[in-house]
Amino acid sequence: MDRKSFLKKASAALFVSIPLLSLWNCSSNSEDDPGPGDSDDDTNCLDNGTSVSIGDNHSDPHELVVSKSDVTAGEEKTYDITGSSGHPHSVTVTEDHFASLQSDQSVSISTSVDEGHSHTITVSCALA
Repeated sequence: MDRKSFLKKASAALFVSIPLLSLWNCSSNSEDDPGPGDSDDDTNCLDNGTSVSIGDNHSDPHELVVSKSDVTAGEEKTYDITGSSGHPHSVTVTEDHFASLQSDQSVSISTSVDEGHSHTITVSCALA
């Protein structure tokens, strides 16, 4: 085998193996590494509150805080997430969403459509 053939085959093997390794690594879920939506002893929405991720957020970001008291109350609530973005969006967390959070499960919710777009909000239980 000449050098050119070897490099082609080695490159092809590398390009195939990297995505496979990534998939394998992401799909492994051991007792020590809970996956999304799984709870462990360190996450508890009622004790620790929540953490929020806003998908496709802007450089002047939208902001959302879902408090421990909101999770405890468990009543549907609509939040304004404008933050410093300069345009509004709202998101409604339903009683079912709060029930999931009370059970230490993450929820994903779409915002209103404003300025021609929306965002996906993920509310998770905060770590202790």
